[in-house]
Amino acid sequence: MKKSVWTDSIEIPQFDSLNGDRKTDVLIIGGGLCGLLCAYFLQRAEIDYILVEGDRIAKGITKNTTAKITFLHGLIYSKLINSVGREQAQMYLSANKAALQEYEKMCGSIDCDFERKSAYTYSMKDRQKIENEVRALHRLGINAEFTDDLKLPFKTAGAVRVDNQAQFNPLKFIAEISKELHIYEKTFIRDITPHTAIADNGKITADKIIVTTHFPFINKHGNYYLKLYQHRSYAAAFENAQEMEGMYVDEYNKGMSFRSYKNLLFIGGGGHRTGKKGGNWNEIYDFAKRYYPDSTEKYSWAAQDCMSLDKIPYIGLYSKRTPDLYVASGFNKWGITSSMAAAMILTDMVRGKKSEFAEVFSPQRSILKPQLAVNGFEAVMNLLTPTPKRCPHLGCALKWNRAEHTWDCPCHGSRFEESGKLIDNPSTGNAKIRK
Repeated sequence: MKKSVWTDSIEIPQFDSLNGDRKTDVLIIGGGLCGLLCAYFLQRAEIDYILVEGDRIAKGITKNTTAKITFLHGLIYSKLINSVGREQAQMYLSANKAALQEYEKMCGSIDCDFERKSAYTYSMKDRQKIENEVRALHRLGINAEFTDDLKLPFKTAGAVRVDNQAQFNPLKFIAEISKELHIYEKTFIRDITPHTAIADNGKITADKIIVTTHFPFINKHGNYYLKLYQHRSYAAAFENAQEMEGMYVDEYNKGMSFRSYKNLLFIGGGGHRTGKKGGNWNEIYDFAKRYYPDSTEKYSWAAQDCMSLDKIPYIGLYSKRTPDLYVASGFNKWGITSSMAAAMILTDMVRGKKSEFAEVFSPQRSILKPQLAVNGFEAVMNLLTPTPKRCPHLGCALKWNRAEHTWDCPCHGSRFEESGKLIDNPSTGNAKIRK
């Protein structure tokens, strides 16, 4: 059975289910890293809150991260300067830099294997892309450097390097910060009305509601079914392989990533849009066999990332018509750092404080981006596909994932077990799978 390296021998606190009605100032829906950090900050500020999780905290996407803490997010800064301007590119950078600093501060008193590491984004063929990103980071005040001296077992065209980034064990971190939080587990929210969330065994009334459910599940506001799609990626941890002194990612979204943890080398790759075909673990195994023939697989797992239209997360008001409803989603493969940035922004907002970073992440920004047409095409094609196996979210045709033995939705990324039992949202119910 495949499992994440983080889930081995780490005990996460467990909490009771909701039974009866409750009232609070702030309700957080979703017990992944972002939701837990929101709860942590609100508790630290002595704000009344409740967090609800449909299953167990940190059991979803959070446990399947490779846990890089960095503001070097691929080659994003040269693109941001061109698309939204230097001021907002600086805002994006500053938010993620503040997130890194907050992790270092918190991890100073938590045993979670926090280590400072250099981060690298490399390109296999395009040196010019790397040089452009180095210049962009220099314009934003970051001491980045171009390097072609990489400790990788294959040739590249070069990489951008930024020092003093970090990596850690996310479940050790969560096990510590969640101990005293006000949490209800096994409490699945079926519906939301203004200021009220409805579960099977009760309802919670709140002045403010924050949705951190990975993919926003409320379809009637915000158009997230147009603004997001989901992307699966795969990872494996190997013994008797090369030790990496830094964290490496390919600038190509289907490329390979690397980092070390203790005596293990993590290799990530095989990615594809959820519901489509991809290399999955076979791509990683082939790579390891070629470059590390003496290595042994110890763990393997898969992650799913919400991808926004413009590579910037959606953090802020859920929609223009919902003044007391907030959201964090679309972290684009950088969920660890983005979760912290989102928690800092949202907890400021629900307390009535102006966040200096909020503008660049606003979910109300324009959706007129090329990816919108791709998302629309996928939705139309899969809605028209003749099959009885449909996703209960919005009715798209489900596709069989041979690598993971699941039914996956190419439109919005909901996933189901072979029997139809829900695995990943935005669907809020099981699929009807006829044998």
